Amino acid sequence: MKNEWDIIVIGSGMGGMVTAAALSRLGHKVLMLEQYDKLGGQTHSFSREGFSWDAGLHYLGGFGPDESEKAMLDWLCDSPIELAPIGVVYDTLHIGDATPLKLSRPASAQRLDLKERFPDETEAIDKWFDAIIDGRDALYTVGQMRSIPSIFGSAVKWWRGKKCWRFCERTTAEVVNQITGNAELAKVLMAQWGDFGGRPTTASFAIHAAVMNSYLVAGAYYPVGGAGSIGEHLLPTIRNNGGETRAGVEVTSLIMENGVATGVETTDGEKIFAKRIVSNIGARETVDRLLPDGHGRDDWVNEIRSIGPNICHYSLFLGFEGDVEAAGMTKSNHWLYPTGEVDVLWMDAPDNSPPAMFASFASLKDPAHDPGPKKKYAGELIAWSDWSTVEKWAEPTGGERGDDYPSFKQQIEKVLLAQFAKYFPRLAELIVFHELSTPLATASITGHRMGSFYGLDMTPHRITTDALRMKTPIDGLYLTGQDVLSPGIPGAFWGGFLCACSIDPKVFMHMNG
Repeated sequence: MKNEWDIIVIGSGMGGMVTAAALSRLGHKVLMLEQYDKLGGQTHSFSREGFSWDAGLHYLGGFGPDESEKAMLDWLCDSPIELAPIGVVYDTLHIGDATPLKLSRPASAQRLDLKERFPDETEAIDKWFDAIIDGRDALYTVGQMRSIPSIFGSAVKWWRGKKCWRFCERTTAEVVNQITGNAELAKVLMAQWGDFGGRPTTASFAIHAAVMNSYLVAGAYYPVGGAGSIGEHLLPTIRNNGGETRAGVEVTSLIMENGVATGVETTDGEKIFAKRIVSNIGARETVDRLLPDGHGRDDWVNEIRSIGPNICHYSLFLGFEGDVEAAGMTKSNHWLYPTGEVDVLWMDAPDNSPPAMFASFASLKDPAHDPGPKKKYAGELIAWSDWSTVEKWAEPTGGERGDDYPSFKQQIEKVLLAQFAKYFPRLAELIVFHELSTPLATASITGHRMGSFYGLDMTPHRITTDALRMKTPIDGLYLTGQDVLSPGIPGAFWGGFLCACSIDPKVFMHMNG
């Protein structure tokens, strides 16, 4: 049979897994293809010398036991994924020389904490929490518009338009600066932008609001067993309902017949056909790599190409041995801004220290982690950066990059270790292993242009464009994952679910599980 499959999903990240699992649940026969040698995308885990890390998950907001996302996730899996709460405090802000500020849940507790720190800004703080709700609702409206037929989406846009676009079209900095003139409070309200890669002066406030709000009901959660457990629960749903998942298979092109996407071709020349094709490799990567000549949708392609890439990052994976909690390790993540500025990137690596970092200790969050007799724990230090810092080595691969690239990496490691020691001096003494990942590694593993692990930039244009609908202008082709709504694992989850809804509206019946 020509249509061997109902659906082909290209890419096995969170969005692809959710779309595939939802459609499999409703009887669709799904084939998932992944170019990397491991399934799971940014949810996969890896190990070195007895330590394990997650590729791209640090905590989950919006997945509390009584929240709809958790019920939806449980519906997608044959057996529920166990999520462990991080605790009352989920993030700690270190901004310049100010006393570290712990961010807690629920919203009422955080509101009081902020008012205690900024007693003259109580009205502004109340306005902030109101704006978060409005911004979140605006992003939900965008998701609804993109997942239903365009004629109905236009009606929703008309109905919710003015209020919705007021929060989508303005940047985070614009909204915050309208709310408060207190520079220190403004920095606090904007500091967690690295959760989605949208710098405050360029990102749509709607995304910032939705991400911040996700932690304010039930706090943050971490998958028991590590991020890899997500794929361990979602992928069997595909296989147990007549589908397949294949790693190490790279799709090179869509097959199109009379303007309709009917299949895919792989690097080994295999042609596989299906009724619908879903791309989870990123919107820009889809139009740049998969569309054959003569597709006839240049206007759509040009609109997607008009949206730039998101930030990139350096990750220093750390292995510790010893009494880490006594040395200062916490379940809470830490946002580190040594210069006191928050809207900054590491543009001059490695000549100077990074001005924006994020520290996370995954194995302490995981109740299933067994430290063993040596008390082994894993952590990670991330420095937000720009592609320009590695661009000179982007074309060659591996050993062909030249002698200066290993030296460059060593300098990066040295700088990051020194920065970690400034904030966590006793923990630094327990480091027995460290390994650096650069934006080049992100580009190689994920295939994302310019190492942009969050995909497209978070600008208001990205939110308001019609080009990022789940159902593309090319018949038979759909987009899923973080680019169609918002970035990160939770954003990709929603992008995946809404993509499945756009293919089979019966999925909407399971919006609450």
